[in-house]
Amino acid sequence: MTVLELSDATFEREVLQAETPVVVDFWAPWCGPCRAVEPVLQQLEDAHRGRVTFARLDIDQNLQTASRYDVLSIPTVILFEGGEPRETVVGARPRSHYEQAWAAWLTSPTP
Repeated sequence: MTVLELSDATFEREVLQAETPVVVDFWAPWCGPCRAVEPVLQQLEDAHRGRVTFARLDIDQNLQTASRYDVLSIPTVILFEGGEPRETVVGARPRSHYEQAWAAWLTSPTP
């Protein structure tokens, strides 16, 4: 998987200070729906590389960041832009749902 692995220590630099929007998948290894979402996010990363960065954060290992963004159930996927959360999708969803939720960012011109 080419998605960027995040931690509490790298979140600010890799997400909040990023030049491009960043989609963060809050997940855990024991979460079945998280594993179902993983290939969907990988497909989106492959299709939209350069417009949006895709990353993931293991909530079991990074409680501080998960708590900061009120991640109470997983999978939760949040699109960040300009250091702020802009769009959140909770639960396992089909690719079309993510594409619709993030259409404004996925269809923007490549930088």
